[in-house]
Amino acid sequence: MQQLPHETEWFEFKEAKQNFDFDDLGKYFSSLSNEANLHGEPAGWLVFGVNDKAVVVGSQFRPHRADLDSLKHEIAKKTSNNHTFVEIYELQEAAGRIILFQIPPAPAGMPIAWMGHFYGRDGDSLVPLNMSEIEQIRRQQFNEDWSIQVVANATLKDLHPAAIAQARANFKQGKQNRAGVAGVDDWDDAIFLDRARLTVAGKITRTAILLVGRPEAAALLSPAPAQISWRLEGEQKAYEHFGPPFLQSVNDVFRRIRNVRFRLQPFGQLIPVELEKYDATVVLEALNNCIAHQDYTLQSRVVVTEFSDRLLFENAGTFFEGTVEDYVLTQKTPQHYRNPFLAHAMVNLNMIDTMGYGIQRMFAEQRKRFFPLPDYDLSQPDQVRLVIHGKLLDENYSRILISQAELPLHLVMALDRVQKKLPIPDERIAELRRLKLVEGRKPNLFPASKLAAVAGSKAEYVRFRAFDDAHYKDMIQQYIVEFSSASRSDIDRLLQDKLSDSLDPDQKRHKIQNLLAAMKKEGIIARSGPKQTAVWKLEHPGPPIPLKNS
Repeated sequence: MQQLPHETEWFEFKEAKQNFDFDDLGKYFSSLSNEANLHGEPAGWLVFGVNDKAVVVGSQFRPHRADLDSLKHEIAKKTSNNHTFVEIYELQEAAGRIILFQIPPAPAGMPIAWMGHFYGRDGDSLVPLNMSEIEQIRRQQFNEDWSIQVVANATLKDLHPAAIAQARANFKQGKQNRAGVAGVDDWDDAIFLDRARLTVAGKITRTAILLVGRPEAAALLSPAPAQISWRLEGEQKAYEHFGPPFLQSVNDVFRRIRNVRFRLQPFGQLIPVELEKYDATVVLEALNNCIAHQDYTLQSRVVVTEFSDRLLFENAGTFFEGTVEDYVLTQKTPQHYRNPFLAHAMVNLNMIDTMGYGIQRMFAEQRKRFFPLPDYDLSQPDQVRLVIHGKLLDENYSRILISQAELPLHLVMALDRVQKKLPIPDERIAELRRLKLVEGRKPNLFPASKLAAVAGSKAEYVRFRAFDDAHYKDMIQQYIVEFSSASRSDIDRLLQDKLSDSLDPDQKRHKIQNLLAAMKKEGIIARSGPKQTAVWKLEHPGPPIPLKNS
């Protein structure tokens, strides 16, 4: 046998004498595929039956060839885009059997995930692929803009006249204060389409088909499905598919959504606020973002699912650059786009902006309407999911927004996470507490006005309010004075229903334990008797102490 190479980031030896964990095998597949891409290698290699000194030790991993071949399907089921081994080779050496797994490099622009997570190598260690490496792979597709490609044999006849007319109107509206567009009505269609960045030198691009193409022209983009699917889920079920021209289809999708009006009665005001379930600006912004940032090479449609209380938007691809918070809380402007030609055309037609304000606008509009903020789910490697809420989750959250219109957006986002029972950093909790916007104890926090002593909520306030420790210590001390001693079970029964209901049973038990420990340390009480039957007594018995008023 030829001399084996040394281990590298894309070449790994494993003894695997008898077996090898399947999940670890998948992680190595992801890491070696990604590292092969990053190092420009034609393949990554995982070799069983060889130790890290390049000495053959032999492997009995899946000794039957059929079981070895089945790995291709097993791995494909749990990797992004169904990637799997190029080939699996077996060599019989004098020192034992060697198995060589040939792993394809990650495709340009698409890091490979195993069960939703990207892996890489740091020297000899298997580690999560870091963000700079993920972005390095994703940026590889910048030179391959799917949206600018010319559609063979397509002509102006494949475009929809009414959509072109609307595109002209939108173009004029967006450019009305700029020089050079005064004669737009005198341009013929070919000139207009070129100047609006829908065509290139008169040739029909994929962007033109998507935005202003006739419905039947969608077939010219195959295998990419140029389609938006609307689904209704709940007691009633329905669906409808919408194709080009997307410039008009987005409005058709919005009209399918049941957008009823309702009234919100702000506390302390006589006049109710009337709101629509969904704001058109928010829905169209979300939908246009799906179109602009969809990864059409993944051959997937945009899906809008309507539930009774929310809308779910799904598009193929990743959140392309930065984080959601970057766009909401800062003035971040994206430097790159997945479909730059399509994005610029949509800007020209007044559908989106490319300054990164779209996400910020959605959050601002929901906040202005006192609704829960949008939720992004980026947990899947090749999918972006966005939820727009159409129902108040906690009216007291809305009342805070009504009464505190100048509340900084980062605190609105934190308060929104409180009402959704999502974790937030301790420093944000501290800020909310200083402003008296939350009550309760972590993790059972509530928007403060839910606990305020207002009509209909006094009882709830008492249940969730926490008294200070001195109050509970006085209760324990008074009990022992009255009955000479108290077992732990006696004290539990005394305090369980008096501690704040924001504490769960375990937290209440720990709270009582801490109170007893503190009172012992302070010399107020002492434990007497064996641990199993111990009782608490006063360290220095004296006259009864009156209980403090609550």
